[in-house]
Amino acid sequence: MTALSIMAARLTSLVLTLLFWAILIRAILSWVQPDPRNPIVQFLERVTGPILYPLQRIIPPLGGIDLSPLVAMLLIELLKGLLVNAILNLGG
Repeated sequence: MTALSIMAARLTSLVLTLLFWAILIRAILSWVQPDPRNPIVQFLERVTGPILYPLQRIIPPLGGIDLSPLVAMLLIELLKGLLVNAILNLGG
């Protein structure tokens, strides 16, 4: 493994982990109905929206509960494992 592949794998893992946490925080905030004008809420909306909106069109709410964050977080963890391993294997 080269130093470059290790750095790329770590960066990929970090970005996907941050995205995972952003989705989790957005899901938790949705329970308390935060002010939509809050800059943190707007940031989370901009970052997570492109991932959650397509999933929300595919996955209907179950008993009024939006399951798209859960599906997104599972997909992120799967993608993280696949990408990090692929990057490390490409590095030798």
